[in-house]
Formats: sequence, structure tokens, C-alpha cells
Amino acid sequence: MTTHKIVYGDQVIPYTIKADPKRHVRIAIHVEPDGSVVVDAPPEFDLAAIHAAVQKRARWVAGHVGEALTRFAHVRPREYVSGEQIMYLGRRYVLKVVRTDQKPLGVRLRGNRLEVETRSGESEDIKGRVRAWYRVKARDYFASKVAKASGRLPWVEDIPAFRLMDMAKQWGSCSPEGQLILNPHLIKAPRDCIEYVILHELAHLKHHDHSAEFWKLIETHQPLWKKAKTELDELVELLTVE
Repeated sequence: MTTHKIVYGDQVIPYTIKADPKRHVRIAIHVEPDGSVVVDAPPEFDLAAIHAAVQKRARWVAGHVGEALTRFAHVRPREYVSGEQIMYLGRRYVLKVVRTDQKPLGVRLRGNRLEVETRSGESEDIKGRVRAWYRVKARDYFASKVAKASGRLPWVEDIPAFRLMDMAKQWGSCSPEGQLILNPHLIKAPRDCIEYVILHELAHLKHHDHSAEFWKLIETHQPLWKKAKTELDELVELLTVE
């Protein structure tokens, strides 16, 4: 991938070009939820032509980048103190920090609270315990959903392996060998959003691009996928803040 820039008014907006062997004629411009701009283009596409096309849509790009950055501006890093809100499967829970002189028990949900025991009371200790809890929950929940989805999708012959990996700009990916990678932050999202991401990655086992056939496959198996994707995009800064 290579990085370039366009100018709109007094704004200088960087964008990244990603070569897509499956794309033959047109380019596709995406503004990611974090405000970054990615352009999918055929490998042989002329750089000057790509730049001209992106510059032509500078107003649209700048508007969407501005909306994304505005959403992020209202999100502050967590302090990991009692009273903060914690997201899990689309619901909001209240963090309760419990000081103890004994060996801390595991993180647990109790009603509308997420209780975390700590000896030190330091935010990094609490953050580490919450992150570990999220990863355990993500591993178990995603395993169940991947297995369930694999059983009902006719092109999936075997339940694919998956692993968790923190990613800045993706909820998931599918390797050419068929291994899924899922972002553990996704466990904070509503269930239908998680199902959309898993379906999206499993669909890549049949179509290794984002062609019309790919999206038709998504539509067939999750008719309300656009609603789930929009909700996920709108929540991204809340779900990924730490």
C-alpha cells in the first residue's frame, strides 16, 4: 500500500492506495470509521488517474472524514475507576472496582455491574484484568458463532480456525488459507453486528473480494446486514477506546 494526499480548502487529507487484483476498471474510495481514507484500485491503474479521481471527490471525502473525527473527539481514554461504563455484547455495564488484600478473584458480571478485584488499585492492573476477561469471552462466544454459521452456510465445508488479534481498522479478516482473524473488541458490539462480521469473513471463503457476488451472498444470508454494519461503524470509537 502507498500513501498520497489530496487538498480540499485548507485541509490536507492523506489516503492509502491498496492494490486489488480482482478490480479491473473502477477504483473504490472508502472512509474508514476512524477517518482514514483507503482507495482500492487495480494493480496496473495509473497513479495520476487515481489521484484525479480522489481529488474530484474531495468534498465527499472531507465531509466523511470530518464526521468520523468528530465522533472520535468525544471519546476519552478510560481511567478504569468505579462508575465507568463498560460495553459487552451491545449492553452497557457499570465498572465496579473492588480492593482486596487477598488473591483477586476473576472478573465477573453481576447484574448491571462488571466487578473487578484488585490488590494495587492501579488502572493498568484493572485494565489488564478487563482486557483478559474480554479475550476469554470473545474466544468462547466467537467459537460458538463461527461453528453455528459454518453449519448453515453451504459453501463452508469445515469449521475454520480463528484467532484473536487487536486491529486498528478491521473487525476481522480471512487469510488465503481460510483462517479467520477476529478483533477481540468486537465482543463489545451487539450480537447482530458480530454475526455480520463473522458472515462477512466466512463469505470470503467463497469470494475473495468485495464483488457484487460477494455482497449478494451477504444479503442472502443476512438481509439486514447494512443496518448492522452502520451500527458497528457508528460505535467503533466507543468499542475500541481503552
